[in-house]
Amino acid sequence: RQALLDQPQLQPSLFETADVDEWAELDGQTQVDLAVQTRGWEMEKAEVGTLLELARSTEAQGTDAKAEAMLELIYKLQQEENDPELKVLIFTEFVPTQTMLADFLESRGFSVATLNGSMDLDARTRAQQAFSRDVRVLVSTDAGGEGLNLQFCHVVINFDMPWNPMRVEQRIGRVDRIGQPHVVRAINFVLEDTVEHRVREVLETKLAVIAEEFGVDKAADIMDSVEAEPLFDELFVQSLQNPDAIETECDAVLLELRSTIAESRKSEELLPAAHELDADDARKWRDHPAQFWLERAITTGLPARGGEAIKDGEAWRVRWADGSESAKVCFDARTAEEHPDVEWVTLEDPRARAVIGELPRCVPELPVPIVRISGLPDTVSGVWSLWEISLSADDYSRRRFLTVFINEAGRTFLPTAKRIWDLLLTEQIELTGTSIMENADGWFDRSKTAALAQGEGVFAELVGEHRTRIQEERERAQYAYDARNKAIGRIGLQNVRDYRRKRLKADHETRMAQLDAAEAYAPDLNAILMLRVGEEKADAS
Repeated sequence: RQALLDQPQLQPSLFETADVDEWAELDGQTQVDLAVQTRGWEMEKAEVGTLLELARSTEAQGTDAKAEAMLELIYKLQQEENDPELKVLIFTEFVPTQTMLADFLESRGFSVATLNGSMDLDARTRAQQAFSRDVRVLVSTDAGGEGLNLQFCHVVINFDMPWNPMRVEQRIGRVDRIGQPHVVRAINFVLEDTVEHRVREVLETKLAVIAEEFGVDKAADIMDSVEAEPLFDELFVQSLQNPDAIETECDAVLLELRSTIAESRKSEELLPAAHELDADDARKWRDHPAQFWLERAITTGLPARGGEAIKDGEAWRVRWADGSESAKVCFDARTAEEHPDVEWVTLEDPRARAVIGELPRCVPELPVPIVRISGLPDTVSGVWSLWEISLSADDYSRRRFLTVFINEAGRTFLPTAKRIWDLLLTEQIELTGTSIMENADGWFDRSKTAALAQGEGVFAELVGEHRTRIQEERERAQYAYDARNKAIGRIGLQNVRDYRRKRLKADHETRMAQLDAAEAYAPDLNAILMLRVGEEKADAS
């Protein structure tokens, strides 16, 4: 860069060879090349010279002090755990830093593997397998660490800290998984007595309250989202520029996050707040047939959707419908515990939901399974059904589920329907046959009528939630627009600043138009499952 700045050719206007519209089409390096040829040439020339002097003085001081401190920490951990072969997972933000750390540790006698986002699936798998065997240190970027299951390691060092603190939780989650036999140790490298350190202290204190209120998993899902990332970026930029406003800036960001998390939790959680988990119920789920149904649904349903599932020993090699790949996955808890290097896919996985969400619906005249349910009296006989109430908009979809039970006399019993649902989830189910019921259309129509009556209130709740969400989205969009407009005001080049504001305004208007269109919604009611409980005794017509 200094050599380029020393060249005599100057270009008086940033857009002399590229107008505003063409500017957006240029790659980043070309934009930089044009930008340095403006009136800020001499100023940048001086800044580059200063940076080079600082770099030379730093290099002259010898080995990176932060890397040396990390090395001393690894030695200390080995002594504390009495394990000279202790495995360590190191996270860094930058690939050049990753290369430096790998070279540094290898020169000290450590075997090192690396992972980053540019590696393909096979290379990532080889690195993970090497780390699971004889390699002692894995240095990974955040992109490279996605989807890892490293239960055989329990020490995580965050050499570089991301601005979004919840990404640290995601990093720790790579080792803190089912089958982890040790207490996980996570060490963060942060410079003391800096503005960044102070921001992290304030954030961690306030985020602890949110995590306690909503749960760490739910908080991490929202705070590590694309929508939340700019909020943390802007928080650190504002705090670095105005350290006295750290508390105020943190409160504003956390207020926004709290609202988002509350809305997400309200609409998506599977269990009601008063639901208590029981250890005996959990053990029943360990081998529950729902896990094996999921495996069959995924592995047989993927080919029709452009994916593929190939059995590989105890696991599956999967290419999902979106084109992503998983080298080793399983669908049941027992296999996940016995093989910690295998990714466990559950009903909560969005890739699994995308597949099972397209399964055929229950329709009249299909054969109906006849079941006997442990814990249900033999006197209970009739038709049980599961219904899905959904509300769909352009970019929004929410679902609720209803259970319906109609006895042989044609009467509807809500408590019995819920009781059967609970037993289906926890007890042994015996399939005694299938039947095309007499007057099948009548049973289906009565069940649908009952579902419509019960679902009216549920659908009203969905509509209310949808309208509230749209309003909150508008407020978030306005907040993001104001924050980014303020950030653009700090750009020194007038032409670039005007162009960025023009683009920002256009994007904001597009987003608001999308939200206006998203207010329209479509209701739907579908039968998911219908079962004959007990033998058919008589026509209920």
